[in-house]
Amino acid sequence: MADKHSASSATAAGSGDKHKHSNRLLHENSPYLLQHAHNPVDWYPWGEEAFAKAKAEDKPIFLSVGYSTCHWCHVMEVESFESEEVAKLLNDWFVSIKVDREERPDVDKIYMTFVQASQGGGGWPMSVFLTPELKPIVGGTYFPPEDNYGRPGFKTVLRRVKENWDSRKAVLRNAGDNVIQQLAEAMAACATSLQVSGGVAEQAVQLCASQLMKGFDAKLGGFGSAPKFPRPVELNLMLRYYKRLDQAGKASLSKKALEMASFNLQCMARGGMHDHVGGGFHRYSVDDYWHVPHFEKMLYDQAQLANAYLDVYLVTRDTMHACVARDILDYLNRDMTHPEGGIFSAEDADSLEPSGSSKKKEGAFYVWTAKEIEDVLGKDRAQIFAAHYYVREQGNCNLSRMSDPHNEFLGKNVLIERQSLADTVAKFGKTVEETADLLGQCRELLHAHRSKRPRPHLDDKVIVAWNGLAISAYSRASRFLRAEPEGLKHYFPDMGCDPKDYLIVAERIAKFVKDKIYNASAKRLQRSYRKSPSQAPGFLDDYAFLIAGLLDLYEASGDTKWLAWVFELQEVQDHLFLDKEGGGYFSTAEGDSSILFRMKEDYDGAEPSGNSVAAINLLRLASICHGEEGKLFLERAQHLLVRFAAFRSFFSSLLASRTQAVFEGKVKELAMAVPLMCCAYDVLAVPSKRQILVAGAKTSGEFDALVTTSHLFFDPDSTIIQIDPELPSDVEFWQAKNPMLLAMAQGKAPKSKAVAFVCQDFKCYAPVSDAAALERLLNKNKSKVAAV
Repeated sequence: MADKHSASSATAAGSGDKHKHSNRLLHENSPYLLQHAHNPVDWYPWGEEAFAKAKAEDKPIFLSVGYSTCHWCHVMEVESFESEEVAKLLNDWFVSIKVDREERPDVDKIYMTFVQASQGGGGWPMSVFLTPELKPIVGGTYFPPEDNYGRPGFKTVLRRVKENWDSRKAVLRNAGDNVIQQLAEAMAACATSLQVSGGVAEQAVQLCASQLMKGFDAKLGGFGSAPKFPRPVELNLMLRYYKRLDQAGKASLSKKALEMASFNLQCMARGGMHDHVGGGFHRYSVDDYWHVPHFEKMLYDQAQLANAYLDVYLVTRDTMHACVARDILDYLNRDMTHPEGGIFSAEDADSLEPSGSSKKKEGAFYVWTAKEIEDVLGKDRAQIFAAHYYVREQGNCNLSRMSDPHNEFLGKNVLIERQSLADTVAKFGKTVEETADLLGQCRELLHAHRSKRPRPHLDDKVIVAWNGLAISAYSRASRFLRAEPEGLKHYFPDMGCDPKDYLIVAERIAKFVKDKIYNASAKRLQRSYRKSPSQAPGFLDDYAFLIAGLLDLYEASGDTKWLAWVFELQEVQDHLFLDKEGGGYFSTAEGDSSILFRMKEDYDGAEPSGNSVAAINLLRLASICHGEEGKLFLERAQHLLVRFAAFRSFFSSLLASRTQAVFEGKVKELAMAVPLMCCAYDVLAVPSKRQILVAGAKTSGEFDALVTTSHLFFDPDSTIIQIDPELPSDVEFWQAKNPMLLAMAQGKAPKSKAVAFVCQDFKCYAPVSDAAALERLLNKNKSKVAAV
């Protein structure tokens, strides 16, 4: 399937003799830059050639940042960057630079911070005007080509910037210098202690959960109103809150927290944001019903949502959640995977309409008319399918005024489950199994028909950070889904594969990253891969997300080669990004003079912040290692968390005095901006984390059963370690990292092929040698925490 996509990327880079215009972007690898390679605009990539030209000619820079599957980036390209008139203004007055935000998040974050602080919001495409010294002058997002509704058009903006530059260069340069100085100072707050002050860690999850719950939509799901985004870190937080309440014996409150997370995921799965025909999820819903989406599909959403559905399945054992996790992972495996194993980054929202139109339209690949569905399925099956998925002759994008405000989808249907399977069963008099089977057959037939349509553009970059998230999801699925009841039926697009197959996928992804995007001799990651490794280096997110994924891969597979790579990557991450004095990690390494200041991010948005993930990684490593190395990881985690004890976002730091008292005063206001960071504080607050050691012959069925049982209890604080005392690589690794655990493994009962030790509260229980006994032990010894 990847081959069918690849033409869309290759076409963007087509040979120069087929196009009226070509520019320097023709020689780039980024799909987004290649999309603009034949604009009449004289684009430069981010780099010294462009900077030197701006300085030599004393011209301001126009910086345009976006990504290849961005709908409004496409709109601005068609309206402005393909315009000869606009191109002449840009070419005469500015040095124009294009940046792929996915390839250069460091550049994007610097200037997006400026746009958000100066304009009160941001997004893509991002349009920023800079001095030749790269200091910001003014910025915004999408500009229409002409003045409209009191808003200046892009041509007007170009003329105003040109006029101001010609008449007020010194003023603009000084203003740019001041802005960068203020932004840099705001990011420079340092920890004043190596210890998190009392109460902060213990209260973090409760504070964040309380804030999220105030905005919960009890009718339609979600923490807030439209547009509704799937922010998986919120679900991580609510599940951790559920766990803490459950441990504290607060049954009714814990049930409420769990129901919020579960209901949110159920509403998303039923909604049109979920691709019922092909699997996976679109970017967000424009309405409150999770119905009409913005149709692009991002890898980071798929991986995080798969993990969220897996977690809720582990707690509730509701197979709906397991099946949705499978449909996400199977979609990625079918449509988004490089032949050698890496996962591509995104699919576009826009595509050509099946009718043969030469103009791309958002959602064209995904929407249906009632007649199309009947033609494909036949009248009888179509009647049942239409009832279940709310298909209407006149179209169904009418649930809200926000669903289709511009009537783009008149007569079209975005599939949504407005009634339950039980309702459909009752209406048509079939059994549950017959109805589920029929709907699955219908989805498969529609998928085969849809695959003949012009496909959306595929961004076939393999981004390290997002592949780290995918490694985590596939690794955890390979164990968690073994809890599914025997005989569970699977229906398309859930392919019903053996959960063990997901471990193979996880290992292929990890191998791809190591073989193609990691320089083993230099011990450095690059940001991404497309035909070759990117020029952009790996950033904090790449290291932190990959480390997290590899930790999950080790716990699922027991292969110490992945854990050894974790320690190697962590050492490099500390060397490149750690602020040894101030605490926390910078997003970028030192040495790039074009990056005006180094940021430390804490906001957990669509993607978690690198610092949040890094904090949890350090705490996990501290629980694995013995002695001084374990203490060092713990100290670094504490230092990081002190640095972010404010729970503040960047904007609050612009306003707040940089004192510990003021930081802690921000906790109640801003905890919901950093849900995963709150989870990290909670990990730190747990007095004694559960450690499960499975020892014995890794090839034995008994060993595998014990490892699987170890995974089947939702306990975000536990560590699962696998040691084969007869395997030289295991002995060597654990002798260096934790000889006490190795000694326990070597001292196991000699007649047993495998045993499991459960250690908690500074003691270890008697080892058990069968999965049922381990299950009873894990059920019996649930860790208790102080009252929440």
